[in-house]
Amino acid sequence: MNNKNKLQFMKDSSSYIVNINRALKSIKSEIVADFARVENSGIIITTNKVATPLDFQMIKQYIKNISSIEADKIKVPRLLQSKSYLKILDISYLCKNSNMPISANTIEKIIKDNHIFNNIILISRPRVIKVSLKSDMVII
Repeated sequence: MNNKNKLQFMKDSSSYIVNINRALKSIKSEIVADFARVENSGIIITTNKVATPLDFQMIKQYIKNISSIEADKIKVPRLLQSKSYLKILDISYLCKNSNMPISANTIEKIIKDNHIFNNIILISRPRVIKVSLKSDMVII
């Protein structure tokens, strides 16, 4: 998106966000657009959850229909390409009341069952690493 499009969009961004939310609601999406901000690469629209391809299509269609925006200069919307990780320290190496070492499956079950991790989505399997040979603790 060129600078002219960015400025035009940001000038009325609050009303555009309201309209994007109406459009998303019309397709019964659970996604809610919170706000927009300008970056070097384009405009970032922050949502409450990860958007689906249908959500992306609806947002793109809405933005291309804004009369003050040059539609041919709009790139395809996509998810951010950044990564985050969660590091859990000082977990016992052995499962409670057994001599079995803790496994990635056990950790996944704990994360799914614990309300603290409600908004966390695992994109790869957890790695269980013993701190040292003599230690009874792991890092996940």
